[in-house]
Amino acid sequence: MKIALFGATGHIGHAILDEALARGYEVMAIVRDASRLSSRHDHLSMVTGDVSRPESWLEAVRGVDAVVASLSARRDGTHDSIPRNTATLLDNLPRAGVTRLVWVGGAGSLETSPGVRVMDDPHFPEAWKAEASGQGKALDVFRASKSPLDWTYISPAALIEDGPRTGKYRVGGDQLLVDATGKSHISVPDYAAALLDRIEKHDASRKRITVAY
Repeated sequence: MKIALFGATGHIGHAILDEALARGYEVMAIVRDASRLSSRHDHLSMVTGDVSRPESWLEAVRGVDAVVASLSARRDGTHDSIPRNTATLLDNLPRAGVTRLVWVGGAGSLETSPGVRVMDDPHFPEAWKAEASGQGKALDVFRASKSPLDWTYISPAALIEDGPRTGKYRVGGDQLLVDATGKSHISVPDYAAALLDRIEKHDASRKRITVAY
């Protein structure tokens, strides 16, 4: 399996990179600043590119089995770039012959009850609202797109944090998943495993899913 990975220097992106290499994948990390990626591996290559500039990576992704995007706008300071980058990938990846895109989504757009999203809760942290809104707009872009790409948008649980890799998780749809105690959580390594499982199983085509314990 060969994948191209946007966002490999981020916290979740790096976990996806580690999980992919552990599975024997060939990984092409597309990064804006190669100095920020310290990982070295025989199956890892790096391309300096910016997702917003397709000319910087379009030829490089030819021949990959899937593209994974773990993108944040925190360094850019504008969360409007999240839906813009979604549209850029949907419009341009087919030009390189890529057929599969898996997107690291947000939990804020998951529903806690019909028509009520996680980020609609008055107690939702103010500091998270801009990114949650940007990820919600990205989901809207996916759903409205006529791109031939086979995409999957994967929302984590409400709480995604460092922890062990258990290899166990549940898969849901648009509703927030909670455990028997009412907690919605998953470790970063298990989220990464769940994401790559979707590529290997080739399921969840053209839909948003969520993964949690």
